[in-house]
This record gives sequence, C-alpha cells and structure tokens, in this order.
Amino acid sequence: MTVSAMRKNSEIAQRFTRMSRPLAAAAVAFAFTGCATDVANRYYASRTYPPKKPSQVDVLRREPVRPYEAIADFQSRWDTPDALREKAAKIGADAVIIVQPGGRYNTSQQWAGQDFLAGSSSRICGTAIIYK
Repeated sequence: MTVSAMRKNSEIAQRFTRMSRPLAAAAVAFAFTGCATDVANRYYASRTYPPKKPSQVDVLRREPVRPYEAIADFQSRWDTPDALREKAAKIGADAVIIVQPGGRYNTSQQWAGQDFLAGSSSRICGTAIIYK
C-alpha cells in the first residue's frame, strides 16, 4: 500500500469517526426513550405518614366499604400490583386500590388463553389510601 493510499484511508476513517459519534449518541438516546416507563405520581394528603412494610399494605381491586381518604395516585406502564404496594408503603398508606385500564380480560375465553399476555395490562393505576 502506498503512502498516499494510507493517508486516504486514514482520512476516510477520521471522517467516519466524526460522523458516527453523533449517530451513536442519537441511537443511544432513542433506545433509552423507547424503554422509558410512563410514570406519574401525585400526592394529595396535607400531612405525611410514616412508611410501612409492604406486607402491611392491602392490595384492593375495588373501592373499600369502610371510610378512607385518598392520599396519592400512581400510574405507570408495565408495573405490577406489588410495585404499587411498595410505593404506597413508602408513603404510609393502609391500602392501594389497583386499576388496570384496558387489556385485562378473562383467560378462560378461548382466544385469550392463547395469548401470552393474557390477563395483563400495559398500564396500571393505583390510589393509595388511609383508612379513617
């Protein structure tokens, strides 16, 4: 290989390196935004409560009969009821009411039993409550 050919290859390699860095940074940024979870947490209580152990927090699928006060709302993608229980425990809630809007269906239905996501939901919402 001649000296001029080596220089030309070196120049091409340098140009490629300069061009590839911004592209690599954009690809990494895109990958992280594509994996980001949708999370929203809102705290409503006028006071703070001491944290509890997650095992002390009830997970409810409907509004309780006994009186309560809503202290926070949680919303996220691909989270679990146990994850919302942990969030509720950190803020001292007695229970968390779980709602999974859309995507929740009965796995006994013929078509649903074939779906590997049967009984799941991509979005989960929870309301942390304190019993009165």
